[in-house]
Order: sequence, then structure tokens, then C-alpha cells
Amino acid sequence: MERLTQPHSLLCLLALSLRLFLIAYGQYQDSRMEVKYTDIDYHVFTDAASFITQGESPYNRSTYRYTPLLAWLLTPNVYFTAVFGKILFVVCDVLSGMIIYRILCLQGLQSETACRFSSLWLLNPLPMGVSSRGNAESILSALVLSTLLCMETRRLTLAALFYGLSVHMKIYPVTYALPIALSLHRSAPTAEGGERRWKSLIRFIRGFFNKDLLLFASVAGGVFCSLSALFYHMYGWEFLYETYLYHLTRRDIRHNFSPYFYMLYLTADSRWSCLLGLAAFLPQLSLLCVASLAFHRHLAFTCFLHTAIFVSFNKVCTSQYFLWYLCLLPLILPHLHLSVREGLMLLLLWFSAQALWLGPAYLLEFKGLNTFLWVWMAGLLFLIINCFILITLVVHYKPAHNTQRLKVE
Repeated sequence: MERLTQPHSLLCLLALSLRLFLIAYGQYQDSRMEVKYTDIDYHVFTDAASFITQGESPYNRSTYRYTPLLAWLLTPNVYFTAVFGKILFVVCDVLSGMIIYRILCLQGLQSETACRFSSLWLLNPLPMGVSSRGNAESILSALVLSTLLCMETRRLTLAALFYGLSVHMKIYPVTYALPIALSLHRSAPTAEGGERRWKSLIRFIRGFFNKDLLLFASVAGGVFCSLSALFYHMYGWEFLYETYLYHLTRRDIRHNFSPYFYMLYLTADSRWSCLLGLAAFLPQLSLLCVASLAFHRHLAFTCFLHTAIFVSFNKVCTSQYFLWYLCLLPLILPHLHLSVREGLMLLLLWFSAQALWLGPAYLLEFKGLNTFLWVWMAGLLFLIINCFILITLVVHYKPAHNTQRLKVE
């Protein structure tokens, strides 16, 4: 595998230094200013870890709705230093940039070009701020990118291990199961004659029963089920509900980018509210299936589409969710036939839609004005712009079929 070059090593060192500086600045701001730098979720993680050190359940901390594995990882917050978790998160953040670089090199990009594209993540202020404030999304980014790296090098056991961990940490990567299965599917020659369609269907189904796919499914399923069984044994039904089931039935009526938040807000007391929340998954499911069937031969691009679709059409959509697909963006940018001007226009559209949403959201949150309708309309505009951007990316995505991949031993 391509090793890190000196320019990229220096880039990673710079990225890590900037993030550590932000952690140090955050300690200063938290102690001196009324507005805190540290994310409220970081305090939730630390409190959950504190309960674990006392031999109790992490779910004794209200609003902790994550896997106990995260709280166990952050027990050094209690034993050693309160900033351990932030350091872990920024290290995972930089590790994600290193993995992006290696994947791009495997795709045939020159080291200098791969370095430039990975810098879009390493020097991006959004992941810098999110990880240094104590948000755990960087762990998930590293796991997802590790899965794609191992798939690229055909290390299926390791890929399945990382994939099982990623689904355990947060449920949304489960949507990658279909494109991964299709990428490992072994196609057979089409049958001839009157029974062509029936035989083609049988051959297609048989194509899923191959050694690679069965190995991946057994390892990934084994990791996920083993961790789930362990934590169910330790924390019971509370673990299953808070980690997984809560997110399926969640009806968040607070203002966010989701096009569904206003509907859920107005129907909060209705007996149909739960059904409406479940029905919101239907557009996601249909679009995810179409994307999988159309682009499964380009796994990184399919995962990017899946994540962007999942976030854009989700019942809850906040800015930290954008990291779920932004970490995959550098992997597809080299294959987009867009001019710099067109790319900047799309970026400007994306940021402008967020700015239009932030205006009425600020008036609602800090001034107490009734701007729910305006927040919802801005959310709809944001969804429309996201759809336009995704369609543009699909139209202009043209991977080089003659790319010379590096030989992996």
C-alpha cells in the first residue's frame, strides 16, 4: 500500500496541531466566557463514563442514547483527564484524512493530487470544530472510511469487522449493506431461450451465495450481534431502546433542517404522529434502493449518495450530520467532471441555503419569535438545493475505467 509521503505527513501534523490548539482554546473559553466551546454532548458522554466507573449503567445519564462502547472508551475522562475524549476524537479525525489519502492513491491518483484532496478534510474547519468541541462523529467517519479502504484492498475480513463496528456505533451505515452485497455479488451469464427472465432471476439470486459475501456477512453480523448481546446482558432492554429503537421511533419536534420537523411539531399530540414518523422513512428507502442498483460498482460514490440521501430526508437533520457524507466527498471529487466555477456555485448554494435557515432559526431560538413556518420553508429550500446538488453530482460523476490501481500484496 502507498505509504504516506513527507508532504502528506506534514499536512497531517499540521491538521493535528490545529485541532490540539482548538482543544486548548476551548479549555480557555469554557473557563472564561459565558458561551461555552465544549459541545453539550461531550458532558453527556463524560457523565455516562462516570456512571460506568461507579459500576452503574451509562443510561443513568439522561439523554445518553449511544452505545455503551462509547462511554467505556471515554472512561479515561474520569480516571486521567477530562480532555482525553477530545484528543481521541481529533486523532480519529486526522486518521480519517490519512485513510482518504490512501484510498485515493489506490484509485490511481498521484501522491501530490491525493494530498490536495485529503487536505479538503484535514484542513476543513467544520470537522476541526466538531471534533475539538467533543463530538464523537469522527470515530464513525474513521470506521466507515476504514471499511472502504479494506474493501478497496479486498481485505474482506477486516472490512467486515470495521463495518460491524460502525453499524454498532451508529445505525445509519446499515444502509450500506445493499451496495456492499451488490459489489460482492458474482454475476452469471444470462440464460437464453423462453425462460430467460426466470433463469436470470435465479442466477442473480444465486450470485449472492458466494464465499466473499458469506464471509463478509458472517463477520460483520457476528461483530454486531456479539457486541449487542454483550451490552444487552450488561444493561438489558434499556440498551436496545436507547441505542437503536429510540432512533427509529424518534419524533424530534425541535427546529432543525429536516423537512418533517414542522409536521411532527403540529401533530405531536396526534395518535397518528408515530405512524407519520415511520412513513417518513419511505422516501429514504426507495431512493437508497435506486442508488444502490445504479451505482453499486462504485462503492465509495454509492455510500456518499446513501449518506447524503439519508441525512437530507431524515426526520432529524442537524449540521453535525453533514460530516457523515462530507468525509466521503474527497473520494468522489477526482471523478467529477465539473469546472471550478461550477463546483464553487454548488458550494455557494449549499452554504446560502443554510444561512437562509439560520436567520429564522435564530429569531425562534434566541428571540422567542414565532418563525416556525419560516424555518420549515427554509428547510424545504435546503432539501431542494441538496437534491439539485446530488442530481448534478450524479450527472457529472464519470470514474476513469482505465485507472491503474496500485498492486496490494
